[in-house]
This record gives sequence, structure tokens and C-alpha cells, in this order.
Amino acid sequence: MEQKWSLRLIRLAAIFALFGTYLGSHMSGSGSYQFRPIHAHVLLVGWLSMFAWGIFYRAFKVKSQKLVTIHGWTAILGVFGLTLGMWFYNLNPFNFSSTFTLIFFIVGGTTLLISFALFIVVTFMIQQKEEMKM
Repeated sequence: MEQKWSLRLIRLAAIFALFGTYLGSHMSGSGSYQFRPIHAHVLLVGWLSMFAWGIFYRAFKVKSQKLVTIHGWTAILGVFGLTLGMWFYNLNPFNFSSTFTLIFFIVGGTTLLISFALFIVVTFMIQQKEEMKM
């Protein structure tokens, strides 16, 4: 299970890295820095955090496979929710209501926060080396 989630998270991290660097180059080329907070969060939580979680799952075996799955899904939903919510809230490209954009932003950020909390729990549930040999 960890190997599957490792690859999923690393692939998504690579996609977020490309998108984040594209946003940065677009801002630089256009001279408009309106995407700064989205660019920063795409790279920090989309690229860096997802990559780190993917490497963790490649290196360690976790006792609870359900927890790995729950963490993986909350990570994915949280990163997409936070970054899209931030885009909706800050720039509102589709003229959504301010209530909708605020709630979308909060739900995405909260889901990501839950993912980080679950990851803390996951780090305490790794199998010891003796258990991994069996």
C-alpha cells in the first residue's frame, strides 16, 4: 500500500512542481504578481509536502494501511482544495459569491490541516526493522 501511495504522491508532486514553476515564470514574464500566494502554496504543499510524504512512504512500512489511505486522500483533496480555494478567494475568476469562495478556501485548508495531523500519527505507526524483515 505504501508503495502505491508513494508513487501517487510523487507523481502529483511533479505535476504541482511544473504548475508552480509555470505560474512563477508567467508572473515574471507578465510583470504581474497577483498569483504570488497561489504560486507559493502550490510549490510548498503541492510539490514539497507531497514529495516528502511520497518519499516517507517509499522508505517506511506503516502498521495501519487504512491510515495511509486516509492520509493520502486528505493530502490530495487538501492540496487541491487549498490552492483552488485560494485562487477563488483572492482572484475570483468565475465571479462566485464571496460566501462560496470563503467556504471553499476554508474547507480545502482544513482538509490539508487534517492531512498534516494524520501524517504525524502515521510517523508513530511505522513498523520496526525487526517487524519489517518478516
